[in-house]
Amino acid sequence: MSRYRLLPMPAQEAVLRDHCGHARYVWNLAVEQHSHWRPGRPGAPGYLEQCRQLTQARAEYPWLAAGSQTVQQQALRDFSQAMAAFFDPGNPAGRPSWRKAGRDEGFRITGRRGRHWDVRRVSRKVGQVWVPKAGWVRFRWSRAVPPGAKSYRVTVDRAGRWHIAFAVIPDPVPAPGNGQAVGIDRGVVVSAALSTGELLHAPSLNARERIRLRRMQRRLARAKRGSNRRGRVQHAIARLRARETDRRKDWAEKASTGIVRRFDVIWVEDLKIKNMTRSAKGTRDNPGRNVRQKAGLNRGILRSGWGLLVRRLEDKAPGRVEKVRPAFTSQRCSACGQVDRDTRESQAVFRCTACGFACHADVNAAKNIAAGHAVTARGGDGVAWPVNREPQLLLPSA
Repeated sequence: MSRYRLLPMPAQEAVLRDHCGHARYVWNLAVEQHSHWRPGRPGAPGYLEQCRQLTQARAEYPWLAAGSQTVQQQALRDFSQAMAAFFDPGNPAGRPSWRKAGRDEGFRITGRRGRHWDVRRVSRKVGQVWVPKAGWVRFRWSRAVPPGAKSYRVTVDRAGRWHIAFAVIPDPVPAPGNGQAVGIDRGVVVSAALSTGELLHAPSLNARERIRLRRMQRRLARAKRGSNRRGRVQHAIARLRARETDRRKDWAEKASTGIVRRFDVIWVEDLKIKNMTRSAKGTRDNPGRNVRQKAGLNRGILRSGWGLLVRRLEDKAPGRVEKVRPAFTSQRCSACGQVDRDTRESQAVFRCTACGFACHADVNAAKNIAAGHAVTARGGDGVAWPVNREPQLLLPSA
């Protein structure tokens, strides 16, 4: 997916927002139709039937007919593909849900390039794309547009920035062919630690930006709902959040590209991030404990970009990313294989109680992950290492 910054004029931006509203309206109508389906009732209408209903609705409502039929039909096609993914047993996709104004803003254009849409370059840093009802819209030409693009998607984030993404799957990064493997341990203080000893930190907001964010959040809590002041504060917060997200994405792209270019095999932990970042609030009858501490941990995990880094590694190096069970990788000594919970002197210091080996705790875990085998609670993998032994201190003569 090749993404570019879109630069519409004010009149064009109004047309693009109408397209987003029409696509969201059609999508929500399709969601409402399928929400009435129950076992034993007639089947919900499919894509072709919904397109016929859309034609009737456009003839009845002029405001809907003023929009682009391509945009509205592609919203129905996207919904049909989402429902197919939901019923696919091999796809863990969830059920399509409602789209909300201000959060889910975007539409898709497809067709033959040169006939239904087209792209041209007007200067060294500026290009133009043809959008129905809006004409030629400028975008920032940061790199060449892929020649095999058959569709594109226009989106706007909460900070008010427009983007266009051309649907083309990029070629994978070729393997270096050196036969080297690397293990990656993901953490909160250190976002990613490599078995080679490198420590990678995902960038975030600096101290002044964090202070400003807290000030804006307090101002938002005092603002009246629906007021212009509340809208301005929300926009300011969204701009700060977007800046943090852009930094994290840029870091993930550069870090993943550097890793896949240097190593043939990449080992990572098979972490269930969605379960790990689940809220500890509990229920009214059974409230959770340490809710504020758990919420801070969840923010730290999400801020470190664990899932984004591994997803980009899998996209750039398909078939070369292996996942291992994360159990006891932080308690196992990478030198002798002993497993002991007392080896972690602190968050960053690992010192084996059996052989005395000491190094950074995250690097030690990354070396265990690079070994590529599961770790048992008693130490080793049950084949190459003994599994039933207690921590043993080595004699000075040994």
